[in-house]
Amino acid sequence: MTVNLVPRASRALDRAVELTGDSKTDTINRALQVYAVLEEAVSKGGEVVIRHSSGDQEVIRFV
Repeated sequence: MTVNLVPRASRALDRAVELTGDSKTDTINRALQVYAVLEEAVSKGGEVVIRHSSGDQEVIRFV
C-alpha cells in the first residue's frame, strides 16, 4: 500500500515519530486504530475530550 500525504499530514507524522520513537509504519498503524475508535465513539453520540494536566477539558471535533 502506498500513502500520499499532504504536507500538513507529513509534518504530523514526523512529529508523532519524534514523540514516540516508533517507525513511520508503526505510527500510521497506531493512528488508524485510534482514529477508528474515536470515529466509532462519535458515531454513537459520544464526545472525544482531552483533559489537560491543569484540569481544563477540551472537546475535540472531527471535520
